[in-house]
Amino acid sequence: MRREGRTTKGRSALRLVDVAERAGVSLATASRALSGSDGVSEVLAEHVREVATEMGYIANPHARTLAGGTTSVAGLLVYEIGDPYFSEIASGVVRVATEHGWSVQISHTEREPSAEVTQIRLMRAHRVGVILVAGSGYVEPAMEADAARELEAFQEAGGRVVVIGRHHLHSDAVLPDSEAAAASLTDHVLGLGHRRLAIAAGPERLTTVADRTAGIRSAVAAHGLDPDDLFVVHAPFTREGGRDATQRILAQRPDTTAILALNDAMATGVLSLLRERGVVVPRDMSVTGFDDIQVAQDLAPALTTVRLPMSEMGATAFELALRPPSGRPRRKRTDHELVVRDSTAPPRPGPLWAG
Repeated sequence: MRREGRTTKGRSALRLVDVAERAGVSLATASRALSGSDGVSEVLAEHVREVATEMGYIANPHARTLAGGTTSVAGLLVYEIGDPYFSEIASGVVRVATEHGWSVQISHTEREPSAEVTQIRLMRAHRVGVILVAGSGYVEPAMEADAARELEAFQEAGGRVVVIGRHHLHSDAVLPDSEAAAASLTDHVLGLGHRRLAIAAGPERLTTVADRTAGIRSAVAAHGLDPDDLFVVHAPFTREGGRDATQRILAQRPDTTAILALNDAMATGVLSLLRERGVVVPRDMSVTGFDDIQVAQDLAPALTTVRLPMSEMGATAFELALRPPSGRPRRKRTDHELVVRDSTAPPRPGPLWAG
């Protein structure tokens, strides 16, 4: 009778021990069943969940945290949440997390390794159950060594870690097909007849920039050209970075006929600066991007780019996080798709544009 009386007081009066008693299991088993932890058969877990639903019990993640456990909260670390690349990845993470009863806490670092370490430590302090890190790694592994130690300690304590686009971290990873995608895009531009190419690249220290540049160089070499003739300008992975890179390209390589921007945000800056200078795209200059963010098709002209499955990458990362850990880190590689739109065309015959 006392058990029934407690139920009629409402959900706030119910405790996990009441659910365990009604389901005929231990408190620890009830906790694991409702949190989705390992060690409980699916049949038994479903029985406990049904009992909890019948009783109107709602788990209190904050209480679990105070007790020393983890919550059904995932921490997602990105470089810049305002960047559509990361926004689309986040949408995939949130979609799968919601399907499994998790919430997602998002932080960003502006590509600063020290900020990355700080955010990981805060996530650990908040006892998240999963940490996802999205964004390029660094060419020099020492730059992410502190973050690697924090993530390894988190995993050793039972947390799950999955990274997106990182090479050097010892954890499950979703790896975009950056090098092959860049080669496909370059093959398209070279196939149009362009030979004087320039690259509006992001920061030189990022592995994503190294991978995409390597793909361009390999395609150029495969066409019998000298990769060392490529003009590479490093600038921030932003619209303003694209404008800055384009200014330098026009000043130092005025005979360029195609600019390959290493992400779509930079490509918007390339198009903006060319428009200001009276350089008509694609008549006078072809321009390509990378990633295929949602606005790429709405630019004027619509942007030729390569599509990475960004939302799917986020979803796959969270699905990996829900799986039991393996003895060896798992690597999930994504595909890519060349998307040809209006910003590329054969080079203009005769005199080049007047810079």
